[in-house]
Amino acid sequence: MFKKAKQSRVFQDVVEQIQDAILSGKLEPGTKLPAERELKDMFNTSRGTLREALRVLEQKGLIEIKLGVAGGAIVKQIDAEPIMQSLALLIRSGEVSLDHLAEFRIKIEGSIVELAAQRATEDDLAHMDEMFAEAKAHCEAEDWESFLKTDEAMHSYIGTMSRNPVFQFLQQSIHDNIHNYYEYYLPMNRERTLENLRDFEQIIAAIKARDDRTAATLIMDHVNRFNQKMTKRKDI
Repeated sequence: MFKKAKQSRVFQDVVEQIQDAILSGKLEPGTKLPAERELKDMFNTSRGTLREALRVLEQKGLIEIKLGVAGGAIVKQIDAEPIMQSLALLIRSGEVSLDHLAEFRIKIEGSIVELAAQRATEDDLAHMDEMFAEAKAHCEAEDWESFLKTDEAMHSYIGTMSRNPVFQFLQQSIHDNIHNYYEYYLPMNRERTLENLRDFEQIIAAIKARDDRTAATLIMDHVNRFNQKMTKRKDI
């Protein structure tokens, strides 16, 4: 499976060979890599270089290094959680401005909701109706915290309906961490919540009608309008 590493770039070659074997499926989750001595001979490299390469692969979330007699390097199931955490930290650090976030969301969510309108199943539409009813109940109870969480869940589910795992990941990552922006710049009240509900009612109707262009226009307008409200409040 592995061959001697290129001596001009030993470290990188070791990392890339093992990484490629995992990503291509040659090494499945749960597989234990050969013992350190065997790997060292296969790659024709030093123990120090090999161990450093394995540490990099562990940091990438591709393997887990277990200690002890029965230990070793075990291939992990690929997990998007570390990437989501990095994106969450970037958003929460304040390095992403309101305008940056709005620009990204207008471009991306418009495309995502178009796919959702084309690909949503009847079960998806029923689930959206359930979440909308839940959001409406939170509004009537003036439970703004719960309303925002449900609103974020509805946005995230649009990513699910796109049936594209990349869009789903992006949508989930953004809306899992957008809460603080509303908390700081636009706390919910009855007027804003009702406006939000009206927007989503129209978006859901467009998705049900398979009117992808209208759905995209509506959600882009929604994002832009609420961003303007947050920006205006921020500048006060």
